[in-house]
Amino acid sequence: MTIEELARSVRSRVAAIYGEREAKAMVRLAFHAMYGWDTTRYILRSDREASEDMQKRFEALLARLATHEPIQHILGQADFYGMIFKVEPGVLIPRPETAGLVDWIVDDYKERRDLHVLDVGTGTGCIAVSLALNLPFAEVTAIDVNPIAVSLASSNARSLHASIKAEKMDVFSFVPEPESLDIIVSNPPYIAEKEKASMAPNVLLYEPEEALFVPDDDPLKFYRRIAQMARPALRSGGSLYFEINPLYAAQTISVLQEQGWSEVEERKDYCGKLRFLKATPHR
Repeated sequence: MTIEELARSVRSRVAAIYGEREAKAMVRLAFHAMYGWDTTRYILRSDREASEDMQKRFEALLARLATHEPIQHILGQADFYGMIFKVEPGVLIPRPETAGLVDWIVDDYKERRDLHVLDVGTGTGCIAVSLALNLPFAEVTAIDVNPIAVSLASSNARSLHASIKAEKMDVFSFVPEPESLDIIVSNPPYIAEKEKASMAPNVLLYEPEEALFVPDDDPLKFYRRIAQMARPALRSGGSLYFEINPLYAAQTISVLQEQGWSEVEERKDYCGKLRFLKATPHR
């Protein structure tokens, strides 16, 4: 069996659980994590014989995927914004759609220098690190209530040679200095409890509930608090960016407008869902 034949077999078996698109991404990630191969190296080796050890490693991978364990947890890493981030249980795995939020911020501020950025609920640090590496001389602070996340974000920053300051902090008590920030960004918990029934087992069984779910009777509690905290903290010309639940887009916009955010812009993710908001405060 060649490496290409092995990969095709693995993709087929994974696709039966996760679909063809996810299967291709998982196999690519597996070859990178286990052997350090990018796409070019894989192509150059694809017609070689797959060793017995390689076949055993992929069988073990398939056995764990069959239990719906996320491949990122199995491999200990996730691909985000063209970089490899370490992941571990207890911290939300970066989602590819979140890259659209980073793109928006980078597009808006790439010509500005010496920006002060706050990432609220940083998790692995994927947003904070990506902004630190793509905005010139930005000073990035990343906060999270989860100490595991704070440690992981710091570790990812070191591994990827990014300068961020990660701190354990509860957003419901955190008060930044007035007019001290240019950008505030957050991808907070936004999935209502009632949505659990429609979610995949790999999320429900393995991802941290506190990073995903909010009460049915108050699904916008993080947005309300962050919007309240952010207004006095932003400098002139600063903006607040959110990843949101498309089901609550209209309500989230209303919350921002009620709190005095004069301009609220919307943007869709690569699947065509309304996923991101940008808000500018009245002054």
